[in-house]
Amino acid sequence: MEELRFSFDGLASSDRGVYAIVGVVASGDLEVLVERQALEGRCEVDVRTSVHGFETTWRAVMERFVTARALANTRITVNDSGATPAVVSLRLSQASQTLDGTCP
Repeated sequence: MEELRFSFDGLASSDRGVYAIVGVVASGDLEVLVERQALEGRCEVDVRTSVHGFETTWRAVMERFVTARALANTRITVNDSGATPAVVSLRLSQASQTLDGTCP
């Protein structure tokens, strides 16, 4: 299991939502937990993945995701079990929409 940690500054903020959890840790999927926390405006991301050697890819995916949303003062925890990039993007979007109350 590889554990990665990223921190992003200078993001837009929102007070909508407290937490959201989507997905399930199972073969080829992942779980995403998003929580509002007092982080001095940062978004902190923890990724636990069964696939080693993709830190640069994870950083790029997470940076693209957090800069497109109001995620200042937010912690994101990803528990990955080998999800494809399409599933990663889907689960991140679901978590963000659930947090903001825009997910049906």
